[in-house]
Amino acid sequence: MYPVTLEGTRVRLRDFVPDDLDATMAIVGDPAVTRWLSFDTRTRADQADRLALDVVRARAEPRPDYYLAVEVVATGELVGFARLGLGGGGHRGGEVGYAIRRDRQGRGYAVEAAGLLLDLAFSTLGLHRVMAATGPDNAASRAVLERLGFTYEGRMRDHVFTNGAWRDSLLFSILEHEWAGSAPGGVGPGAASGGATER
Repeated sequence: MYPVTLEGTRVRLRDFVPDDLDATMAIVGDPAVTRWLSFDTRTRADQADRLALDVVRARAEPRPDYYLAVEVVATGELVGFARLGLGGGGHRGGEVGYAIRRDRQGRGYAVEAAGLLLDLAFSTLGLHRVMAATGPDNAASRAVLERLGFTYEGRMRDHVFTNGAWRDSLLFSILEHEWAGSAPGGVGPGAASGGATER
């Protein structure tokens, strides 16, 4: 499925294009943002290479993931990314992650973006389970997952190596019937699509 555009009330998710390099550097080039992610801060050259690969990967068949730019509907400004990784093995599983530019955090963009991905996962792609992992000290990300109705499952020790050290991750998940029920905070089927951890 390409290209993809998911329209929410305040944010729109779309596939990346090469012209997004400058806007993405405000996210992946900022140590205050990447300290919470599963990769180190990127240089412009590194991100240019990565973005080129992301653009090509989006056209793969079958598509391995949905790694999408998060835009503000009202302005078209790129403020983050959200990703739905698709699990292999035929178990109808996926993993969601997100990151928002430092000066645009705290506005609910991650919640809505992740909610749009959950709608895609459960309503369109037919997934059964979506997981998310976040750093133990990332209270904002935990709040996003809890608002979306994720359930805490446990702690994965030394799960990622980033910023020169191993870091644990907290594992959360949500099942299809839990999302289709009553999503808290007005985010859920209809709310997200009619108009939100890490990568």
